[in-house]
This record gives sequence, C-alpha cells and structure tokens, in this order.
Amino acid sequence: MSLSDSQPTAQCAQWYLIQCKGGESFRAAEQLENQGYHIFHPVLGVQRKRRSKLVWVTEPLFPHYLFIKLDQVASNWRPIRSTRGVLKLVTFGDQPAVVPEHIVDTLCQHLMDKDATQEAYFCVGDAVEVTEGAFKGQLAQLTELKGQDRALLLLTLLNRPQQVEVPIAHLQKQ
Repeated sequence: MSLSDSQPTAQCAQWYLIQCKGGESFRAAEQLENQGYHIFHPVLGVQRKRRSKLVWVTEPLFPHYLFIKLDQVASNWRPIRSTRGVLKLVTFGDQPAVVPEHIVDTLCQHLMDKDATQEAYFCVGDAVEVTEGAFKGQLAQLTELKGQDRALLLLTLLNRPQQVEVPIAHLQKQ
C-alpha cells in the first residue's frame, strides 16, 4: 500500500479516481508521487505459481486504478494527464468522479489488517487436480500444506479415501 503524505492538503481536497494504462499502475503511482501528488494505491500480497513454484507477489487491489487527493482550486490538474502510466482521470460526463473520503478510509483500515493483505494460492479444502505423476488427472481435496513445496491430498482410489503427498508444482486449482 502506498499512502503518500508528500504535501499538506487543504480542507476542500477530495479523492478522485485515475485510470492507468494496462500493467502500469505502479509506474503511474510513482510518477505522480514524484510530482508531489497525494496518491493511494491499495495493493495485496498474493501467492502465484511461477515456474512450478509458489511465490509471493504484490498486486493492485484495483488493477488499472489509483486514488488521488486533489484540491479543486489549488491543485494543478494539467500534469496528471501527461504522466507516464496514466490513461485518464475518471469522469462522469465532464466532471471528475469524486470518491467519498469514508471509502478510502475504509480501504486503508482494511488493508492495515495483516490477514487481509495476503491471499494464498492454495488453501486447505481447495479442490485440485493432479497434473503430473502417478495420479495425473485425479481430482482431490487439499488437506494440508507441507512447507512451500509439498501438499497432502485426499484422493479417492478404489472407492476408498487415501491420503497422498505430492509436490505443489503438480497441482492445479479446480
């Protein structure tokens, strides 16, 4: 989460929404902060499968969008449109869309909760399919994660439930 206090804001400053170019919300947030704007870019830590391993990556909570706090009168709005990564300021008609302060405050409070900012790729109870090995094509239920590389599954073999341990790299969510 990036909540920048780079400049004091006036009483009449409000939150607005910026739409970013695809995959460039981090760049846009950095560029706008460098220009002195007050930016809120909510992000989450999530687990993703990369090269047969689970890794933690940071992803935007709202892909392609940033919140920016601007004063209707005092803030210079012109440089925003030409900032790298910014597509446009979200508008309704010809007026910029105002985001209520309580929504941004609620998002900020929610993201401060440590459990809310991390989302595991596999969770106990997930339905998974084995993609490699002796049990390829079998559907199973994930019963336990054994470290970062292995998982304990509940498979039905010969009409009986059996527990087997397989590498996480051999699993795919259903």
